[in-house]
Amino acid sequence: MDITIKITDREGVIHEVKAPTDMNMNIMELVRAYELAPEGTIGICGGMAMCASCQCYVLNNVELPEMGQDEEAMLWEAFNVKENSRLGCQIHITPDIDGLEVELAPES
Repeated sequence: MDITIKITDREGVIHEVKAPTDMNMNIMELVRAYELAPEGTIGICGGMAMCASCQCYVLNNVELPEMGQDEEAMLWEAFNVKENSRLGCQIHITPDIDGLEVELAPES
């Protein structure tokens, strides 16, 4: 089953994309799949929560899983962090996040 996610890219363009819930993907991989960020500017660490290149801002009240220690530590030292910052690689695509709206953080 596919869900819909709205992603605002770094130029401010909003993309409404379909995301498969059965492929164990995350937001960072979704951004890469749709090429919404230039190659080499997102998911540099490969989704290990070791860089903040996939940082995004959550724009609506979709309930997300709690932040893990690695994600929290990474955001602690990242640039452009806001109250609603999350790492895209740590948000897995499940039916629960249907309708999620995120904005990609600026490149640090």
